[in-house]
Amino acid sequence: MNLLDKNTTIGGIVAELPKASQVFGEFGIDFCCGGHRKLYDVINEQGIDEKGIYEALQLAQQERSDSYKEHNFTDMSPSVLTDYIEDTHHSYTRHALTDITELLSTLIRVHGKNHKELFEIYRLFGALKTDLEQHLIKEETMLFPALAQMDGDQEEILGIATDIIKEHEAAGEVLVELRLVTKDYSLPEDACGTYNRAYEMLEELEKDLHQHIHLENNILLKEYDKRL
Repeated sequence: MNLLDKNTTIGGIVAELPKASQVFGEFGIDFCCGGHRKLYDVINEQGIDEKGIYEALQLAQQERSDSYKEHNFTDMSPSVLTDYIEDTHHSYTRHALTDITELLSTLIRVHGKNHKELFEIYRLFGALKTDLEQHLIKEETMLFPALAQMDGDQEEILGIATDIIKEHEAAGEVLVELRLVTKDYSLPEDACGTYNRAYEMLEELEKDLHQHIHLENNILLKEYDKRL
């Protein structure tokens, strides 16, 4: 993979080099919903240190992790990759949504009076939870089975894939809002253990969703993405 190629996309880099997701995260680059963008354009648009990011990516190339060798996602068939996504990311998301809901419910009752931003966090997370719950079912009952069929209806798959990608973008927007409202998950001085755990789990969910959406947008659904 030629990182200096001006046509190389963010998603394409992470698809070939999973560790690049860490690099992009450090430089504030959206590699899941924004994976269709060209790295060269993003560097210029966001005023990123070009030398610094290329050096970090080249280092990541030299240090391909063991997990990449174990899970070479680009070589997986659609059925194998969807099984992996469902077993790894869908399972985690369902448990995390339930646990975070309980934590935020406690937080808003105990700290809501002094921290009004918790009401907005609760609202945003509630919307994200509702959308993700139906989204996972749509993938498991419609998208994944269609992709697993070698002779599946391509027009039908394109329609479902288009909806799925739009829903990914909507989820990504909520994640950005949550990070803004929480000031990058910075804890207030009077934060208790529940406060800390809630913010920890919200940030963990964000990271997992970024990887989850990346696998789908930039690998599984790449040929159906009208933006490319």
